[in-house]
Amino acid sequence: MNMFSTFGTVLRFTPSSTRAFPHTSRRIIHSYRLQESYPKRLRDFDLKGGVYIVTGGAQGLGLCLAEGLVESGGKVYCLDRLPKPNQEYREAESRILPEFGGSLSYKQVDVRDSSNLNSVIMSIADEHNGIDGLIAAAGVQKVCDAVNYPPEDIADMLSINYTGVFLTATACARAMFKYKKRGSMVLIGSMSGLVANKGLISPVYNSSKAAVLQLTRNLAMEWGRVDPKTGEGGIRVNSLSPGHIVTPMVEKNFEDDPGLKELWEKENMLGRLSKPEEFKGAALFMLSRASSFMTANNLVIDGGHTAW
Repeated sequence: MNMFSTFGTVLRFTPSSTRAFPHTSRRIIHSYRLQESYPKRLRDFDLKGGVYIVTGGAQGLGLCLAEGLVESGGKVYCLDRLPKPNQEYREAESRILPEFGGSLSYKQVDVRDSSNLNSVIMSIADEHNGIDGLIAAAGVQKVCDAVNYPPEDIADMLSINYTGVFLTATACARAMFKYKKRGSMVLIGSMSGLVANKGLISPVYNSSKAAVLQLTRNLAMEWGRVDPKTGEGGIRVNSLSPGHIVTPMVEKNFEDDPGLKELWEKENMLGRLSKPEEFKGAALFMLSRASSFMTANNLVIDGGHTAW
C-alpha cells in the first residue's frame, strides 16, 4: 500500500486503486510534492487571519477594496451609513469563495457618530482580539462654486471627508493599542488633494482631500514607534490617492455635464478613466507585510494625470 501524508491527512493508495487510476494517483502525489517543495508565492501579501475595517464599504471604491482584502484571506467588516446592504454589496458577497479563507460582514455606522463608531470598532476588536488594518474610504462630493457654497454644506462635507476619517482612524488606533497590534491604515485621499480638477468646481471636496493627506503624515508620526513601556504603537499610516474613477458618484457628474468624461479622459497619459478594481492591488500592498517599511506616504495612482 502506498501512503502519502500532507497537512495532517494520510492518503492511501491500495494496489487495486492505483491499478484502476494509475495516472490519477501519480498526479495527486506529484501535486502534493510540488506544494511541499515550493513555498507559498508572495506570502507577504497574505492577509489570512487578519481583521480589517473598511468605511464607505457598502458600494463603490470602498466595497471593491474590501472584496480584494477578502480574496487575500482577510476578515473584513464594511461600515456604512446605509441601513442595510444594497444590491452592489450582495453581488460582491456572492463572488466570495470559501477557498479565499476570508469573510465579508456589514455593519451600519455613520462615521460622524463618534460614540457608535467607537463602540462598533471596539466590539469587533474584542471579538477577534484586535484589528489589523483600516481602509477609510467614506466620502461625499458636491459640485458648487466657492462664492455660492452654503456654510452648512461646507461643514457637512468636512464632517464626513475629514472629521469622519479622523474619528475612524483614532477609533481603530485605540483598538490596536489595546491589543498591541502593529496595524496598518490606508486613508483614501485623491489626486484632487494635489491639483484642482479641470472642469469640476468642487473646492470643499478638494480641500478635504488635501487635509486627509496631511492627516496621514501626522498620524504616522504619532503612532509609528513602539512605546517601550506600554508596547503600544508600531502602526503604519499611508494614503491612497486615486485619479478619476468611474463610480456612481462620478457618473452623476457626467449626467450633469455630458462633456466632462471626454475632458477627463484627455487629461491623463492613458487616455481613459480608471475602474475601482484597478486599486485593489495597491490597497492590499499597503495593508500587508509587503509594505512593512512604508509609512507617511501618499501613493498616487492617476494614469499620469498629475505628472504633466
